[in-house]
This record gives sequence, C-alpha cells and structure tokens, in this order.
Amino acid sequence: MDKTMKSVAIRAQFGKNLRLLCADHPSVSEVCRQLNINRAQFNRYLNGESYPRPDMLSRICNFFNTDARILTDPMSSITAPSSDLMSHPEISAFTAVEQTLVSEDELPSGFYKLSRQSFMFPERYITALLMIYRKDGWTFLKGSEALQSLRAQSLPMSPEMRQFKGYVQKIEGGFTAMVSRRNALTFTFNFISPVASFDRNFWQGYSTRTVNESINSNRVTRIVYEHLGPSTKQILQTARGAGFCEFDDLPIYHQRLLRVDEPFA
Repeated sequence: MDKTMKSVAIRAQFGKNLRLLCADHPSVSEVCRQLNINRAQFNRYLNGESYPRPDMLSRICNFFNTDARILTDPMSSITAPSSDLMSHPEISAFTAVEQTLVSEDELPSGFYKLSRQSFMFPERYITALLMIYRKDGWTFLKGSEALQSLRAQSLPMSPEMRQFKGYVQKIEGGFTAMVSRRNALTFTFNFISPVASFDRNFWQGYSTRTVNESINSNRVTRIVYEHLGPSTKQILQTARGAGFCEFDDLPIYHQRLLRVDEPFA
C-alpha cells in the first residue's frame, strides 16, 4: 500500500472509530465542547477527511479512555487500557479478585504495633506504629518510619519521605503486604499469618527487603503485627516508643513470636 492509500485508510478508520465513540455521548457538539475543539474541524475527522496532530490525538484518546490504535484498528479489536494491574490480560488468569478481598474479621482495620529485628543492625530491634485501612474495596497499610532509622540509612528525613504505604492481599495461609516509601525509594515484602491467641490480635511472619546481599546486614527477618484495638493509651505509647530498641525492651509475647534463637526453616 502506497503512502496515499495508507493515509486514506487511516483517515477512514479513524473517522469510523470516532463516530462509534461519539455515539455513547449526548451529542457531537457536547463532545467538541468538552474537548475544546472546533466543530468544523471535528467533522473533518468524523468524515474521514483528516486526522489529528499528536497533541490533539492524545487529548481525544484521554477523553474516550482509549489509545492511538483508534487511528488504525477497528474499535472491536481495541481493549480499553486498564489501570488495574491485577486485571491485566497478561496475568489475570494467574491472579484472583478474591485475593484483594480481605475481610475485617480476618485482618481488622485500625492501628497495629509492628516489631522485627533491624535489617541494618541485626543486634537491635525496630518497633513501629502502622495503620491498616480500607478504601475502594482494597486493603491498605501506612505508617511512618522513625527518624533514627532513616538517619542510620542516610535517607531523607522529611515527613513525606518518612511515610510508607502498601497494599494487602490474601493468600493461602495468611496475607502479604507490598510496602514502599514515596517514589519507591525502598521496598519490602511482608508475609503474616494469624497466631492462635485468646484475643486473635496477633499475626507473625517475615519481612524481606529488596537490596543486594551484604555480610553486615539482613535481607529477611521475622516480624510481628499486634492489633491494638481502640486503646488510645496503647496507640500513643507505641507511637512515642517507635524506633530502635533492645530485645529485652520488646513485649514478652513479641519476643516469643520473633524466635530470634531459631534459624529460618
């Protein structure tokens, strides 16, 4: 196909696709108004007489939630891009929506006390206050790392950079949390499972971080989550005491669950 014929085919396909897309809107005039485009020029697109500059094409694609394939491919073959990674057709058969449906009974929303061995200084331990919450059907996690921990890693200590966030999913035997700082400055993976306790408020597992191997630090360590419930006193105490501590400073039950003298199986 020569350049002239190819150009004609592109204009014709684009016009056909554009007419189909406009059919889902009250009127072509309304589409033009929202796109801030001249109606006469838009009619040229609809009639296959012209196709838009790259900047206008981008504006049209964003408006109709599609992509540049509307220039060359029939609408029936174009799938709207998804912002949800889990539903991407490349991996959707290997994931399940049910994984994101974490019930309050399984892992309640609220504040938690986290404890683990320090990655950087294995002879010391870390405690932190974190929050698990729900939004738009997803389960999220957030918290702020202690200043002394950031200082030890030579990381920025602004309030924005102290914050970490992640999302929680359910898997067989427990839950995973993918956690990172703003702009993915650091990244950790947590796996936790419920502990058989009277109040059902403990979870234990392990945490790993994405760094190169080092003889002076750890990349994986056991971790404990304790749901603090509505106790304002416990929440404040945990927040004020967050940061580095000695093993003997940890709550007795946290010490037991961390099993520091046992190697990983």
